[in-house]
Amino acid sequence: MCGIAGYLDRSGLYQGDWQNISKLMSDSIYHRGPDNGGDWFDVGSGLCLVHRRLSVLDLSPAGHQPMVSPCGRFVITFNGEIYNHLDLRAEIGSQGYQWCSNSDTETLLLGFKKWGVTRTLQKSVGMFALAVWDRQRKTLTLARDRVGEKPLYYGWQNGVFIFGSELRALKAHPAFSGEIDRDSLCLFLRHNYIPAPNSIYSGIKKVPPGSFIEFFVSDREMTRQELPEPTIYWSAHSVIEEGRSNPFMGDEIEAANSLECLLKQAVRRQMLSDVPLGAFLSGGVDSSTIVALMQAQSARPVKTFSIGFHEEAYNEAEYAEAVAGYLGTEHTSLYVTANQAMEVIPNLPTIYDEPFADSSQIPTYLLSALAAQHVTVSLSGDGADEMFCGYDRYFQASKLWKHISFLPFPVRSALQNLLSYVPINAWNCVLKPFAGMVPNRYQGWNFGDKLHKLSEVLDSSSPDLLYQQLVSHWKNPMDIVIGGVEKPNFRKWPAFNDGALVQAFMSKDIVSYLPDNIMVKVDRAGMARGIETRAPYLDHNLIEFASRLQLSMKVRNGEGKWLLRQLLYKYVPRELVERPKKGFGVPIEVWLRGPLREWAEELLNETRLKNEGFFNPQPIRQRWSEHLSGSRNWHSSLWNVLMFQAWLESNTG
Repeated sequence: MCGIAGYLDRSGLYQGDWQNISKLMSDSIYHRGPDNGGDWFDVGSGLCLVHRRLSVLDLSPAGHQPMVSPCGRFVITFNGEIYNHLDLRAEIGSQGYQWCSNSDTETLLLGFKKWGVTRTLQKSVGMFALAVWDRQRKTLTLARDRVGEKPLYYGWQNGVFIFGSELRALKAHPAFSGEIDRDSLCLFLRHNYIPAPNSIYSGIKKVPPGSFIEFFVSDREMTRQELPEPTIYWSAHSVIEEGRSNPFMGDEIEAANSLECLLKQAVRRQMLSDVPLGAFLSGGVDSSTIVALMQAQSARPVKTFSIGFHEEAYNEAEYAEAVAGYLGTEHTSLYVTANQAMEVIPNLPTIYDEPFADSSQIPTYLLSALAAQHVTVSLSGDGADEMFCGYDRYFQASKLWKHISFLPFPVRSALQNLLSYVPINAWNCVLKPFAGMVPNRYQGWNFGDKLHKLSEVLDSSSPDLLYQQLVSHWKNPMDIVIGGVEKPNFRKWPAFNDGALVQAFMSKDIVSYLPDNIMVKVDRAGMARGIETRAPYLDHNLIEFASRLQLSMKVRNGEGKWLLRQLLYKYVPRELVERPKKGFGVPIEVWLRGPLREWAEELLNETRLKNEGFFNPQPIRQRWSEHLSGSRNWHSSLWNVLMFQAWLESNTG
């Protein structure tokens, strides 16, 4: 795992200072590659390529980047891993060429020569972000892996084309201006992340997953300073549509065997490493399956890691320890105190570089820090929920739509007004006599709060709008962001009828939530600690298989991940992993009313919000007041604002 950066300056303004600029950009992403750094400059083109190396495959100097192809035509700076690169080498053949290294970077360069850039990307199985310069065609290509595991930003700034793994690399260039994009800020308040291709800065974009941009260097292009449209070489949307038209026709046994074969292959490929390797283990279905398949293919105990909390509602370490004990892994647990977790919060703006507000970023960072003390590479169970229907919200949303869609809109509107008109405390008083009739798992719920949240989605006129409302942290971001306009999401959603809402919601998550939230969270947390994270469930062969499965293969008796569970039960007893899903979080709701209150109050100060000029203070202050009083639980939407405020403070001093 590494970091990449670079720039293209045809004006010549910065050519004399390229070595200093290269060092600034390299130093800014040192954490992504502390083992080695390199740069390459072409005076004629004004192109500078920068690389930071975290040595994982071929630890020798032969793996140094930027790397030039043997024929001298291609120059690459590459971040990631090509898991099938040995297969590609065999396909390329020696052709009288003596391989100089065991690195997948060299494999890519020979692939570019044999097949061209596009075909090589399509043949590659892995996670990556790369920049390759074709000296013959005078083209710069920026590419990103299929699911978006690795980040890549790019854009024009004051006449210079800049790109890099993280925004901090772009900001290190003297041409960077960094005007905050208020439209992107609207998207951030809705989602708690900024969906690709947008970024927090005007003029700076992200390469979408499964895409590349090809930049033809010419005086005309340099003058117009246009950005080429991304070219798609693999599309999750297309894969999902193809899966629907070509469903898996085998029985359950054949499906389970196919899943085991594909997942075993993905795990085996991702265990390829020249440095110590391990796995994150929560003790749930997703990570336990990965660890079981790792241990089944390893001659030594696999190193596994989990963190636990003293708050029972957030602690999964005991389950991880039970699974590790059964599989015989070399397990390490760390029980984290609330103070240790909160100590991470001041560093979040630096770790995540762009505003990001999924509060599970805190335990993810702590887990990465633990694993980094023992290994350089760690496999994870990320992606299984989206592929095999693991989130409760899929079922809840589908049931909710069935209950409200038959009601005429005027009736829904009247019901919405009634639910929201009655104060939360009044609802709680009305419902209090019926508390004994509520199942144990719902005891302690603030039902008035739940009814008010229900009222917020009753006016959804379609399943798409219902989905948007359910995933929104602020329902009307343009009321909060001064001068911001929320642009429609550029992504093309797979189309499903009302009878297939669970599949529709899963598909939306695969296209957006998975790359823009989950992968961002894991990549930045791991890289901040110099650890490479790998996700076998995101092997595109597995995604394509999962897209062909009927929903009945994924859901049985209201429980998701049915087929995946059948595979896991071959390796781990059912009783070790069957339990309600807890999620991977921390008690932000409670902390904001207690130890984080002073920190939050300073960032949400009304005068400060007015002076900064990004947010309308009134609705934010109202939610803060209601949260502190305990009448509402607004921690998720407040965390959005707090993470932007903390990021803004970090970036402006």
